[in-house]
Amino acid sequence: MKKLFIAAMLFVGIASFAQETDQKPAREQRERMTPEQRNEKQLQKLTTELSLDASQQAQVKQLLADRSAKAEKFREARKEKKDSNTKPTAEEKAAFKKQMEDEVAANDAKMKSILKADQYTKWKTLQEEKKDKMRDKMKEHKKDKI
Repeated sequence: MKKLFIAAMLFVGIASFAQETDQKPAREQRERMTPEQRNEKQLQKLTTELSLDASQQAQVKQLLADRSAKAEKFREARKEKKDSNTKPTAEEKAAFKKQMEDEVAANDAKMKSILKADQYTKWKTLQEEKKDKMRDKMKEHKKDKI
């Protein structure tokens, strides 16, 4: 009986230890980058993947900075709404969604004007891959909550 109890305790101890190392770090524990650092990192990634020349890099850098500033403005407005504990109405949600779609379309048009045809198609492919990856993460996140 003692051996069975010791074996059960050993099994529980190993199982709980294994779970601790398997966990992903919390969002707060990860290193936070400034918007400028994120933009620079994204610019470097696009430069290597799309083989951007110097003038394209300058244009893309400006586009990323503009997009980052707009995103920060949206984030602040959303935070104010959340802090005031007011739920957005269906019309407000629809308007926000439309505004986001317009922003994406405008960004897409600007990138199309900056990039060459082959670079643009590669960029669109990268965007789709990124979108699919985010969908998978969201599905996994929802699965973890259940």
